[in-house]
Amino acid sequence: MEALRRHLQSIDGRGYKAYQDLEGRYAFPSFTLAVDHVQGDPFADPSKVRVLVLRGKTAVGDAWIDAPWRRIRCEDLLARRMDEALRRLPNRARGTGKSGLIAIDAPGQKVLERTAVQIGRDEIVICLSVGLPAVGRRVLAREAEAMLFEQIPAAVERAVYGLREEEIRPAVELADQQEAIRRYLRDHGLVAFVANGSILPRESGVSDKPLRRGAVPFQSPPELEISIPVPHREEPLRGMGIRRGITLIVGGGFHGKTTLLEALEHGVYDHVAGDGREFVITDRGAVKIRAEDGRSVAQVDISPLIGTLPHGKDTTRFSTEDASGSTSQAASLVEMIEAGATAFLIDEDTSATNLLVRDARMQALVAKSGEPITPYVDKARQLFDEYGISTVLVVGGLGDYFDIADCVIKMEAYVPHDVTAEAKRVAAAIPTARKPEGGHAFGAIRQRVPQPDSLNSQRGHKAKVAARGRYAIQYGATEISLHALEQLVDDSQTRAIAAALSYMERKGWLTKALTVREILDAMEAQWDRDGLGSISLRQGHPGDLARPRRYELAAALNRLRTLRCEQRSE
Repeated sequence: MEALRRHLQSIDGRGYKAYQDLEGRYAFPSFTLAVDHVQGDPFADPSKVRVLVLRGKTAVGDAWIDAPWRRIRCEDLLARRMDEALRRLPNRARGTGKSGLIAIDAPGQKVLERTAVQIGRDEIVICLSVGLPAVGRRVLAREAEAMLFEQIPAAVERAVYGLREEEIRPAVELADQQEAIRRYLRDHGLVAFVANGSILPRESGVSDKPLRRGAVPFQSPPELEISIPVPHREEPLRGMGIRRGITLIVGGGFHGKTTLLEALEHGVYDHVAGDGREFVITDRGAVKIRAEDGRSVAQVDISPLIGTLPHGKDTTRFSTEDASGSTSQAASLVEMIEAGATAFLIDEDTSATNLLVRDARMQALVAKSGEPITPYVDKARQLFDEYGISTVLVVGGLGDYFDIADCVIKMEAYVPHDVTAEAKRVAAAIPTARKPEGGHAFGAIRQRVPQPDSLNSQRGHKAKVAARGRYAIQYGATEISLHALEQLVDDSQTRAIAAALSYMERKGWLTKALTVREILDAMEAQWDRDGLGSISLRQGHPGDLARPRRYELAAALNRLRTLRCEQRSE
């Protein structure tokens, strides 16, 4: 520790690169400080620093981390506390560029596995980004000394050593309850659960926080209400259960249809206490599917939904650099079946209408022989019967779906009603007159094998892999657009996806003739075995990654314009 202080004093006023000699480990009274990487100048990405604390000196005992979801919740709690402690530090900005910055990759409303805080058997590792201070490009040693010797220790004392069991307990107990609900869904044939009293609307279109004023608490229709026993609670949780199969969400405009679907979309993640959606729990394999004009598609068999195109273009190995609404949505459906999805969440408003339905009048005008698209209304039941994949679909004008629905939920002023029986009576009284066009089976899903040259991070003479916010990745000379991935909820997930693609390239995974699903299985096994940080180029300090689902990783791979695939023979 004193060696660090003396070295700082010796470089005061020197050029910024003098900071680089600080890299190393230093023993402080209550923790070890590891300076892993020093930025090249005050305007570059901040320096990377880790704080290592002996777990035995904290309140994080073995009982709080004896299951994966408990450990993740404790790591999340510490990251939130550290972020709060750092935000309370006075006079954070000193000098030029990023001088004076001390930050952690902080969580939002959702609880994600992160590398920002890692709780191990013996120690807790906290990854920080630190802007070492300078004026111009000259070292400000006194300010750096205050950051490293005063501010970081104060934040650690407050956030880590100040943590008490009475704060850990409710966080871990909520994690236990959410995990119990997920197990209940799996065991009882349910896609999702929405607890009574949940607050589904968000504060605004750019805020993920709950709407505080004017929100209507959720109340399940009596016909759909179920009770789920959960630990740490005397009474079971009551709320609406959505069963596997085909569920429609209907209602007038602005009555809450999309709000409910969005809550279900994000229910694949756990939420923090007080979020309003902490007991909105959705099967983790549920994937939102939408149209995405202009995306690339590589060797996907979309023939179950779109047959041979004009001029004899085959769709069993469909590739394009500029997909239409219908071909993009069809490709996304098949790709997510390939990735192992268990349910599809679809909103009529963001879909290609011609892929969803073809009514009787259009069938009369345009014969099936002249229409390659087989609408989803004729495939959804087959998809469930053959592959076990459920559908939750928001519809405002597609009454043809009443015929195949298992459940119809009508939203009126944000209040759900079970109108399944009424919808079936309407369907019987007003026959659609359309003819089913789906054939006798959904169709085969052919597994694809990405080719080794698909991943090329070289841009000029250097490798270039970088996340550009939440919805773009620069990979070599190409950019991957993720704007259509509505269940991608954190910039750090995007960084992890970029790191995962780079890891696959560096380790030569695509030379092993693995299918897309095998690649996803291998990556999840890697994360489970060695941790999310194991894929990072910055092994010592992978502190800005959050774990994505396999489906968003698959979506990024599928949107890589250099992707080349071969279909594996059946």
